[in-house]
Amino acid sequence: MEHDHLIAMLNRLKLTAIRDQLDSLVDEAARRELTIREALSLFCEREIARKDERRIEMSIGLARFPFVRDLDGFDFAAQPSIDKRQIRELTGGRFIANAEAVLLLGPPGVGKTHLAVAIGRQAILAGYTVQFVPAPTLVAQLAKAHSEGRLEDRLTHFGKPKLLIIDELGYLPFEPNAAHLFFQLVSRRYERGSILITSNRAISEWERRLATPWWQPPSSTASSITATSSPSVAIATGCARSDAPAY
Repeated sequence: MEHDHLIAMLNRLKLTAIRDQLDSLVDEAARRELTIREALSLFCEREIARKDERRIEMSIGLARFPFVRDLDGFDFAAQPSIDKRQIRELTGGRFIANAEAVLLLGPPGVGKTHLAVAIGRQAILAGYTVQFVPAPTLVAQLAKAHSEGRLEDRLTHFGKPKLLIIDELGYLPFEPNAAHLFFQLVSRRYERGSILITSNRAISEWERRLATPWWQPPSSTASSITATSSPSVAIATGCARSDAPAY
């Protein structure tokens, strides 16, 4: 009866890891001759580990990554122009905490999406919310929502994650109306959430492809590098402009 009562209390408190491992945890505490305080610490550590595991699993599912990639699987030797230290710094998440934007630029097949997914997964491990979306899908969803009178809902949806990864921006040119919707999203996220964008187009081409310039060059506190070999990935960090037109 005492055991059942304890299980019921653990269920009520939603301490499922302690509940599921109760006997083994009690045995481990006894075997190690832990004090009550030490045993409580052990139990809490196991519970936190379980909750973190489930949070990460759920967050990765919600992020909608197209595949599983990490930095250990990226061939930096094949892309010597990429500053590995800078990529590692991005995985630390400081640009997310500062609500900055990051661009990964380069021709198809050089690993931009691989790096974006790896950075996104590390952000989830650090506790940030992340969403991945291909640029054509993003624009199509915004355009559909606009035509159905639900644009505000979609803007709110894409405005929520701390990091929004937009893949292959500029691969297809935007129609003017679609570009206006995209700029509304950029304006919504300005200084509130980070955007990581991959593109096979140089920034100098964006005005032609996207109809209106919106990228503000890196400030003195940001950093940028330009790859010197091809194929390669150029990395730039800076801020999305807040004066994007509203429609």
